[in-house]
Amino acid sequence: MNSKAIRLILIGVASYAILAFSLIAFYPDKPENMDWQDREEYNKVQISKLELGITRAEVMALLGTPDITEAKMQDSREIQVMFYRTQHVRADGMTTQDECTPLLFENEALIAWGDGAYQTYLSS
Repeated sequence: MNSKAIRLILIGVASYAILAFSLIAFYPDKPENMDWQDREEYNKVQISKLELGITRAEVMALLGTPDITEAKMQDSREIQVMFYRTQHVRADGMTTQDECTPLLFENEALIAWGDGAYQTYLSS
């Protein structure tokens, strides 16, 4: 091979590497930009890393905007439930509560998550 062809190949490989690095560095994969299947898997992984007591803002920074949310005041406590999609139930194009994992917050702090915690919340 002549040196001109080798030089063109090296320029092409370097250009590709720069483009790939730029895409990864400047366009991070945000939960809001994922398709529903990737978002479900992402949410499962991130929810498994949660710790009680972290703030609602920290959860939203990690998981993005919830799919469904509800809130109420109870005895001067702010109770909020945020639902994040974690499983596929029906192919109807809608995200429903049975396809989500609920995260419960009291006064901006995560106090519980999961269906059992949500059922306890509903009965209180």
